[in-house]
Amino acid sequence: MSDDKPAVVLVHGAFAESASWNPVIERLREKSLDVTAVANPLRSVSGDAAYVRDVIAGIGKPVVLVGHSYGGIVITEAAAGNEAVIGLTYVAAFAPEQGESAFELSGKFPGSTLADALVAYPLSTGGNEFAIAKDSFHQQFAADVAASEAAVMAATQRPVTEVALTAGLPTDRPAWKTIPSWFVFGSEDRNIPAELLRFMAERAGSRGTREIAGASHALSVSCPDAVAAAILDTAGVSG
Repeated sequence: MSDDKPAVVLVHGAFAESASWNPVIERLREKSLDVTAVANPLRSVSGDAAYVRDVIAGIGKPVVLVGHSYGGIVITEAAAGNEAVIGLTYVAAFAPEQGESAFELSGKFPGSTLADALVAYPLSTGGNEFAIAKDSFHQQFAADVAASEAAVMAATQRPVTEVALTAGLPTDRPAWKTIPSWFVFGSEDRNIPAELLRFMAERAGSRGTREIAGASHALSVSCPDAVAAAILDTAGVSG
């Protein structure tokens, strides 16, 4: 992989896992980019971000940080004050202000049907975690993905804790305020309403926003070309 290009670190969100980036990884590797897909713990914003910071430190070169869904909150925290991060790509992702949570932002505009699709499980350590009911996963999360593939995604989804979704962003300097950002999302996202995604992209001063007509929340699987293009723009690499 080329040493003169930044590394790319991919951070999945709730109800996904690192292999959800595989189609995007294939396209980035064709451009000789060093790519790492992080296994996001999905336990807490501060803890998840600390883990991502450790991954970035271990890479030891400039990084483009990419977040999907809740992963957008994690990269916003992990990149705050982090000189190794040179660009941010938000893929159907939250880009919060200090104190904003996934739960709070989801209700800012109408359109999310996620709450009705969730099932909750108590944790032995206290609190609850959430998953998307398997019989709801296809239409809720990945409506533009083949049913057979969506079934596998439902089976391999990683649940997220309630505290991760309800805790506000800790930092008082969200990374998008000082680091250039790009956004890509679908018009038919049922987890995070497109209206909210447009609002966050504009607030962050997005350098480039792609809204994919008809696309679901599972952009990395259904629209990997568009996602890879946004990341390449962030990395300053020609498509």
